[in-house]
Amino acid sequence: MEGAALTRRGLLVGIGAVGGAGAMYAAMGALGLAPTAQDKEFTPPRQSDFTLRGGKAAASVVILGAGVAGLTAAYELGKAGYDCTLLEARERAGGRNLTLRGGDRLTEARGPAQDVRFGEGVYFNAGPGRIAPWMVTLDYCRELGIPIETFVNNNAAAYVHTNGETVRARTARADMYGYVAELLAKATHLGALDRVITKNDQETLLDFLRRFGDLGPRLRYEGSERRGFTEWPGTGGGAPIPAPGTLHQVLAAGTGRAITNDFGYDQATPMFQPVGGMDAIVKKLTEAVGADRIRTGAKVTKVTALADGVEVAYTGGTLKADYCIAALPPHVMARIPHNLGADVTAALRTPVPVAAGKIGLEYGTRWWELEDRIYGGVTETDLDITHIWYPSHDYHAERGLLVGYYNSEKNAELYGALTPEDRRRRALTQGKKIHGEKYRQNLLSSVSIAWQRQEHIEGGWVRWPSVDSSFTLLQRTDGRVYFAGDWLTHLIAWQAGAMESARDVVTRLHQRVLQSP
Repeated sequence: MEGAALTRRGLLVGIGAVGGAGAMYAAMGALGLAPTAQDKEFTPPRQSDFTLRGGKAAASVVILGAGVAGLTAAYELGKAGYDCTLLEARERAGGRNLTLRGGDRLTEARGPAQDVRFGEGVYFNAGPGRIAPWMVTLDYCRELGIPIETFVNNNAAAYVHTNGETVRARTARADMYGYVAELLAKATHLGALDRVITKNDQETLLDFLRRFGDLGPRLRYEGSERRGFTEWPGTGGGAPIPAPGTLHQVLAAGTGRAITNDFGYDQATPMFQPVGGMDAIVKKLTEAVGADRIRTGAKVTKVTALADGVEVAYTGGTLKADYCIAALPPHVMARIPHNLGADVTAALRTPVPVAAGKIGLEYGTRWWELEDRIYGGVTETDLDITHIWYPSHDYHAERGLLVGYYNSEKNAELYGALTPEDRRRRALTQGKKIHGEKYRQNLLSSVSIAWQRQEHIEGGWVRWPSVDSSFTLLQRTDGRVYFAGDWLTHLIAWQAGAMESARDVVTRLHQRVLQSP
């Protein structure tokens, strides 16, 4: 580093490139460049008693789709006195909020049906599985009386599997942080940062780096108890994991993405889940809306905007209402004949559906707890399974279910093209690389879902090429047909996005009704 002109910005960028956002932010805090405490002006999530202001209304609304967005819209409109009817093409409400239990039957386009044979009390969240505490989803859980429990999103005992090597998450993190800290400590100690920070700042940074990387007295990373033990301490001192590889080996392992997966605001711990399955949200919303207002097996075949309302044709007949909220996936809505204009059709075709898949593997014993000491959390991999999720509930039960893969895009397309039996076989082969032969033993049952092959949904979520005029057009339509869904927010693939969109739509619709003569 001799002769190099290193700026403070360059230093922080380098830390971020090697150690991730968390390392960079921590270094900023040590240098006094980032807040060290929560801003007391933080605005909490909106209260769960969200209501449409301005009095009761008597308009009728037909809602296309009884997923989370459609149910939320009907729930909020119902509280304000609107007459809502939901048309759902599938045989059950909930859309992508799908929890499977023993006795269920999962069908898919161009593939065999799967009979779910899970034991009593075992369930599989085939769609959404976690909720961040700042999301409005938790407000609805509170309002509807849905008990919640912690979802373990980050577990130091889970694994990171990259480039054919498997280590505990704690080990991968300790090694990466340790070597990053050593590099920066050397640069600081040798005076390479003299032009960047003051002497006092350097001492502060060195003290932080010693703690951050658990460095030795010579500012070298030689391993740390943070890496874990082969024999945990008890009456004796335990047996620490052997010394780490070199910096080159640690960098070559490519663990950076895996150990920073929960740094994002949407993934940061703690996270939560409804007790007993994510579909508790759907059940409670359905009860509040009224099951008699939801017509399942009702595929929409045409939408016609009229001067005084909207007419919707579906497989069970025709329905006319004052307003319509289309809470269908945009690529599905784009194929339904309508008179809303070519620009609307083009806008609906802009977002691209993304393939996504999951498999639930039910075992006769919870070996991940008994043998691997893993209680909840996620193993990150560079394999085509992408993630393995361990259950964050029913600890120490006799049996349990883990998510053997949760993947998207090309990996999901690969698995989705296979039969359920071949998906299970491939998932077990990949999981064995991490957990060994026990991963294929004592398996009781399994079920897998390829969301791109689910009729009337055809994807796990959508991806916008860019947030352009198409996004704005569909979000702020002036006609009697409104659009709602997570795909019209910046929280795509989250239930919170669907709920936020529904709130926005019903607010604008209600204001329009109140202003009408």
